[in-house]
Amino acid sequence: MTLHPAAPPTRAIRSTGWVQLALLALVLVPAIAGSLRLVELSGGPLLLPANPRMTASPAPVAAHIVSAISYAVLGAFQFSAGFRRRRPRWHRMAGRVLVVLGLAVALSALWMTLFYARQPGTGDLALVFRLAFASGMAASIVFGIAAIRQGDVVRHQAWMTRAYALALGAGTQAITLGIGHAVFGTSVLTTDLMLGAGWAINLGVAELIIRGRTAGHRTRNAPTAVAT
Repeated sequence: MTLHPAAPPTRAIRSTGWVQLALLALVLVPAIAGSLRLVELSGGPLLLPANPRMTASPAPVAAHIVSAISYAVLGAFQFSAGFRRRRPRWHRMAGRVLVVLGLAVALSALWMTLFYARQPGTGDLALVFRLAFASGMAASIVFGIAAIRQGDVVRHQAWMTRAYALALGAGTQAITLGIGHAVFGTSVLTTDLMLGAGWAINLGVAELIIRGRTAGHRTRNAPTAVAT
């Protein structure tokens, strides 16, 4: 009786190209809105509804927009298994940059939540959601760093996937807010719940991805008994 490693599954690995496109499409709306806001903050024309909270203190929001867009675009390519195998050094270098960008996204979000005046049309629930999910993103990045330092690649990927999912909350919120306001009408409670739903949906999808990836990793590393 000889033990041979099970053949690695190939179906999931070959289909990663569409993942980057889907992630970039999700970030498109907030990236456009953020870019227009940057134009305004840099002295350009007013292209979005006025936001006195941001114009009074533009540095945090500018840092948040730049880091969020960069994190979302660069991070999308970290999900390509083939790209990671072909360019491992690039993956490691990009990962270090993404850690800095991701922490900048989370910490600037916390700063704006704590020190900016509350966004009109939102309530206490939205404040709690923002504090919780921004803190969760920062914690996920820290846990991901700790995992890779211990050589635990699977746990590192899981935590970084959660952090990225939370960073893309604004993209999903553009959808949930549109549906929520169309179905339930515009109210503070609806807005707060739809904001929370955006983050919750992203985290749910991330957990499904993590479970599938973990199951695939176990399958690839499980020995198969073959009679010889």
